[in-house]
Amino acid sequence: MSITKDVKTSIIKEYSRNKTDTGSPEVQIAILTERIVNLTEHFKTHKKDNHSRTGLLKLVSQRRKQLDYLKLKDEDKYKDVIKKLGIRR
Repeated sequence: MSITKDVKTSIIKEYSRNKTDTGSPEVQIAILTERIVNLTEHFKTHKKDNHSRTGLLKLVSQRRKQLDYLKLKDEDKYKDVIKKLGIRR
């Protein structure tokens, strides 16, 4: 269900602004999206796992807040991130 260290570092490399950037909204949104996708796949086989479903809703809420912040600060980056990740909005 969780993402591996290799996947996380590749996401950080792809979405970071510079070499040492790990906390920018783009990186955080990409990591949250990967975790959401993994949990969604998990629910295809474990339909009654309601405790993890609660965690999924929290992750979606966190991503929504990050996206709202990014849209407020820089709308071009917001549109780019949404397009890259394939998030419906």
